[in-house]
Amino acid sequence: MADSNAEVFVISVAANLAGMHAQTLRNYDRLGLVTPQRTSGGGRRYTKRDVALLREIQRLSQEEGVNLAGIKAIIDLTQKVHDLEQENSELKEQLSRAEAQRGRPRGELVHVPRTTAVVMWKPRSRRRRERDS
Repeated sequence: MADSNAEVFVISVAANLAGMHAQTLRNYDRLGLVTPQRTSGGGRRYTKRDVALLREIQRLSQEEGVNLAGIKAIIDLTQKVHDLEQENSELKEQLSRAEAQRGRPRGELVHVPRTTAVVMWKPRSRRRRERDS
């Protein structure tokens, strides 16, 4: 369990809060619609977020007439959108930091006059060795 202080509910309480039968919650767990936390003994523990998701599943099913496969797709896509929005936010922060650093000079700027001359560049370490020889 991620947060030991987070309020969790046993299956009977979660079912009552969601207005469903406990067997319905077991079926939803098997189908992957809601995945509760598990105790070391295998008991299901539902968070407030899980209960809210159960209520949304019930609403989609009863009020909107969406079947369970459609509900699963909606849940998966909603989670994917959430993940992408979070990733987008993180990337925007990285971009802002990179742009802030880009404005800082990292070296000396030197004017180089235009010429048609060909210049042979040699790394410093080689030039020193050749000069010393």
